[in-house]
Amino acid sequence: MKKVLIIICLLFITGCSDIRKQSYDDIINNIATRANKDNVYRTGYSYYLPRGMQVADSTLYNEAITDARYKYYLYVDIVSYYKKVTKDYTINNNALVSKKLEYDGKFGYVEVNLLKNDKYLVEIMYNYAKIEVIVDKSNLNEAMLSIINILKSVEYNDSIIANLMGDDVLNFSEEEFNIFNTKGSESNYLTVDKNASKEEDTKIPDPDLIN
Repeated sequence: MKKVLIIICLLFITGCSDIRKQSYDDIINNIATRANKDNVYRTGYSYYLPRGMQVADSTLYNEAITDARYKYYLYVDIVSYYKKVTKDYTINNNALVSKKLEYDGKFGYVEVNLLKNDKYLVEIMYNYAKIEVIVDKSNLNEAMLSIINILKSVEYNDSIIANLMGDDVLNFSEEEFNIFNTKGSESNYLTVDKNASKEEDTKIPDPDLIN
């Protein structure tokens, strides 16, 4: 029994170590690997939420997702998906990471910028959905991998979205958010204080989440 536990612990430690040692390109290339089965279902779309993460808050097409350290902000642009809006991403040579995403007819970008407080703003957009988070550099790889695992799993329900568009349901008054634009190092509302550990956040149960 002790040998089994030792092996499991070694595998766990090795796995974490390997992720931290991988290059940013290696992490980003996971966008081309097979996505896990969806376990979160919303109006017109669904996605996979990795183990250890949970939905803390949810509005129509915006979600706040937390893990043990950080709060991630998910935005899903149903309207742009329906209208098949496209926009080219311009590489930012001043960013720590700046790369276009193109796979299987889907597009997006990855951009990581240093903030003034030695934190890093991660912005990843793919398949008409975007996630932002502020993290420490030591957690960059894990955060990027979690985001990519979520975004590559996003699936849209075309019939539901068509009905929503026909009924003008998507003409809601939430704050407009452009997933095609990056904030760079000048995020206008994300702050480190908002990314406190989940113990400091008030959690809102998510009845749509299937564990």
